[in-house]
Amino acid sequence: MWMSPNPVSIVALSTWTYASWAMIAHHTCHGGYNRVDAGNFNSRGFAIGSVFQRGKDWLDWMMPEAWNVEHNRLHHYRLNEAGDPDLVERNMQWVRGADDMPMITRYGIVAFFMVAWKWAYYAPNTYKELKLAEMAKEGKPLPQGFNTQQSVSIGSFLVPRDESERALPGVVKPMDFYSKVLAPFFLTRFVLLPAPLLAIPGVGPALFGHAIVNLIAAEILTNAHAFATIVTNHCGDDMYTFDDAVKPKSSAFYVRQIVGSANYATGDDVTDFSHGWLNYQIEHHVWPDLSMLAYQKGAPELKNICAKYGVPYVQENVFERLRKTVDIMVGKTTMRPFPTQYEPSKDKMVHELKWKSTEGAIDGEGV
Repeated sequence: MWMSPNPVSIVALSTWTYASWAMIAHHTCHGGYNRVDAGNFNSRGFAIGSVFQRGKDWLDWMMPEAWNVEHNRLHHYRLNEAGDPDLVERNMQWVRGADDMPMITRYGIVAFFMVAWKWAYYAPNTYKELKLAEMAKEGKPLPQGFNTQQSVSIGSFLVPRDESERALPGVVKPMDFYSKVLAPFFLTRFVLLPAPLLAIPGVGPALFGHAIVNLIAAEILTNAHAFATIVTNHCGDDMYTFDDAVKPKSSAFYVRQIVGSANYATGDDVTDFSHGWLNYQIEHHVWPDLSMLAYQKGAPELKNICAKYGVPYVQENVFERLRKTVDIMVGKTTMRPFPTQYEPSKDKMVHELKWKSTEGAIDGEGV
C-alpha cells in the first residue's frame, strides 16, 4: 500500500472491499448462513448495533441497518415496482427526461456515478429508507412536499433541486448522515489504515501520501466493479417493470423475480468470484436466503424449469448488461411494462400507507 502507484495493492484493496460486500455481507445479511453454525455470520447480529460491530463485520460506505431495510425488505419484495428504491430507470429520470441535456453530459453523469456511486448515491439513499421506516414505525408525519419514491444522492444535501430535496432534512439530518454513515468508513479506510506509515522516520509522510493514492484508486476501481455487477442486475430494455404489487412468495411474485432479473456467466468458482456471486441474480431473487454454493447447484434446475414453461430467463455477459443499463440511464432505451392485468387476482396486494398524513406530502404507496 505504501508503494505508489502499485497496481497489485490497488487491485487487492479493491477486491477486499468488493468481496466484503458482495460475497460476505450480502449473503450473511440475507440469512444465507443462519441454518449452519457459522459463528458471526448470522443475519441477526451481523454488522449492526454499533460502530464497533460494523467495523468488525462489514465496514463500507453504507450503514448495514440501512442496507437491510433498503435492499432486503424493499428491493427484494418490490422488485421493479414504484416502491423499489433501486429502480434505475425512475432514479435516472432527471437525466432521461432532460431534453436539453447533451448526450455527452449524460454519459459524463453516468461515468461519475460508476466510480462514486456507493458514497454519492447508495449510502444516502439507503439511509433515507432507514429513516422513513423509523418514521413509519413511530407514526411520524412526512415533511410537506417530500416524495418517498424519489431517490436521494449526496447532491440532494448540498444542492437541493426541487421541493422534495429541500424537504429532505425533515427525514434525514445531514450531519447525522455524514457522522453516522460516511465518517466511520472514511476515517478508518483513509486515515487509520495508512496512519502507521507516518511513524516511519524520514519517509513516513511520503509513504502515507503513496498509500492515500492507492486507496483512492482502489475506491474508484471497487465502485466500478460493483456498479458493473450490481446496478446492472435488473436494468435493460429486456427487463420488466410492474405497475402494481403482488403478495410475497405467490406465483406471480416468483415470475416477477425471474423476468425482472438478469444473470451473467456462471458455473465455476473463478467466474463466480469475479462477479461476487451476483451472476446468480435470478436464483438469488427466487431464494434470497440461500448460500453462494446453493446458487451454483440450483441455477441449472431453475433454468430448466423456466425453459419448460416458457418463462424468459435472461443470461448475458456482464459487459453486455452494462451497456444495456447505461442505455437506460441516458435515455436511449426504455424498460418493458409487464402486462400485470393477466396475473392471478388472488396474488395481488396493496401496500398499506403507514405515515401520518401531512398536507402536501407525497407518500407514494408506503413502506
